[in-house]
Amino acid sequence: MTQPLHATVVARHHADGWRGVMLRGASGAGKSDLALRLVQAGFRLVADDYAWVWASDGALFARSPAMIAGRIEARGLGLLTAPTLELARIRLIIDLVQNPVERMPEPHFETLDGAAVAVLALDPRPASAVAVVAGALAGFDRGAVWPI
Repeated sequence: MTQPLHATVVARHHADGWRGVMLRGASGAGKSDLALRLVQAGFRLVADDYAWVWASDGALFARSPAMIAGRIEARGLGLLTAPTLELARIRLIIDLVQNPVERMPEPHFETLDGAAVAVLALDPRPASAVAVVAGALAGFDRGAVWPI
């Protein structure tokens, strides 16, 4: 990909290394807010608002454009620094929505730049959103796309 995607990326360390999550949604959908809550829960910021994304050997990776690296917007406050990770393999894409989501969705995948990645729709407003993201990533430990 030659231009950065409008997305926020965070990552969490697991036994097999860092697992990245790409948060997608329109401006004001809650990408940075959810990322801030995920950072409080032990995730690292990779990129806020825009991310360079590319595939290599069938895996999708992301990093921050240098101009915004290490910073995240806290709406109503401004830019903050956050614990960062320079690069992450994207294991999960979360599409942020403002409407009810399926209670038990079937696994869905999207191919970006030739790499297939699991996609989950999520309303970021409930307090449980952080646990849902963490649980979906933890599901890879058991070979699941995400746990139910």
